[in-house]
Amino acid sequence: MNEVFARGPSLPVRLAIVLVLSLAAMLIDTKVENFAAARTYLNSMVSPLQYIANLPGEMMSWGAERFSSRQKLLADNKELTNRIALMNEQLQRFKILQQENNDLRKLLDAPVRDSVHKMITELMAVDTNPYSHQIVINKGAIDGVYLNQSVLDDNGIVGQVSEVGSTNSRVLLISDVTHAIPIRIERNNVRFIALGDGRLDSLKLQHVPHSADIQEGDVLVSSGLGDVFPEGYPVGVIEEIGRDESRPFADVRARPLAMLDRLKYLLLLWPSDQAPENAIGPDDQLLLESTINDATKSEGDL
Repeated sequence: MNEVFARGPSLPVRLAIVLVLSLAAMLIDTKVENFAAARTYLNSMVSPLQYIANLPGEMMSWGAERFSSRQKLLADNKELTNRIALMNEQLQRFKILQQENNDLRKLLDAPVRDSVHKMITELMAVDTNPYSHQIVINKGAIDGVYLNQSVLDDNGIVGQVSEVGSTNSRVLLISDVTHAIPIRIERNNVRFIALGDGRLDSLKLQHVPHSADIQEGDVLVSSGLGDVFPEGYPVGVIEEIGRDESRPFADVRARPLAMLDRLKYLLLLWPSDQAPENAIGPDDQLLLESTINDATKSEGDL
């Protein structure tokens, strides 16, 4: 009976043949001097096949790199474009508000508020007592710091200096239960006292009549009374108004505008006649505003 498929040599026989051929090739390569040239030709013939075999992998790597770089560039460009738009809008709004404020003051013949001197300070430590909201800053008496001096961040009033050391000082935050600050509502100039509530995100307004013209969202600014905080600096925003007629006063709470839970760099304020030499004065401020205006004008020209 004839087999349909003829069987080839067995696996051991094939292995033996391969080993014999390999040994023969190694002997020829070492003994025959002219075989090196033949090996070079053989490698040259095989090299195109190697390039072709590697081509799909190279193309995939190149495409993935190009796609990733393009996506990153598009994302970065979108983020930068959004930032530029927001910064330009803020610069335009601040310039318009400043011009309107100056025009109104001239119209009402009101004196322009005296410029204050400033100095940047940095947070050193936070009081670990949960019932006391105090921090320590890295400026002291040698820097001209004095008791009850105003301290701000880039959003609003933070507190006032309660203790002065030679190289550092302790600041009582406006959220401390022992702190009080005279404020007024920016919308209608109604004046109140804002007390610390023992929480970093809350202030309580004292003795607010039920008939008082006060609304949620009203901005509170320092009134300047008490000769501690300069007039007109942001303090907080009204968030909750509780009117219970059985009680003599309304329960009004506000959220501080200063980021009391994430303080890092702060500003110390001095009256012009008490400022140290290394404080930032009005002339420096005018120079800074001129630089910002020139930069804004250059952006507009572009």
